[in-house]
Amino acid sequence: MRNISDIIEQYLKRMLQDSGEGAVEIQRNDLADQFSCVPSQINYVISTRFTLEKGYLVESKRGGGGYIRIRRLELPAQSILHTHIHESIGQHMSQTAAEGLLYQLLEARVISNREAELMRAAVCRDVISIKLPYRDEIRARMMKAMLIALLRP
Repeated sequence: MRNISDIIEQYLKRMLQDSGEGAVEIQRNDLADQFSCVPSQINYVISTRFTLEKGYLVESKRGGGGYIRIRRLELPAQSILHTHIHESIGQHMSQTAAEGLLYQLLEARVISNREAELMRAAVCRDVISIKLPYRDEIRARMMKAMLIALLRP
């Protein structure tokens, strides 16, 4: 059985998919009432599952008429994906950033689940067991090499 965080995440993703604009505005308290949970549960889901690394931009306005706006950021077209990879990875890449990029590519169906899992295993801090900043430099090089190899036409 899925937990409430998974259910809220799927609900919000479905709302984003159904919206023609790729963005939704929600009222935190209304959503909490709908799922019979505390508003902090909504905050938790949004702050952990709708991050910039995962391809989402979250804006909020506090106060009586406040809202939370979630916008899905689209990956660039296939023709410029290589440039995007080089720019987004850079010379160093943290494990969190690598996992976020893999999540974004998986969500956009650019890579398969199996490919994402293999890449995640290869760039894990337990596998690259050397000290920072060298670990992040090696991770960046490995991510670039793997993604370029996978995305060759």
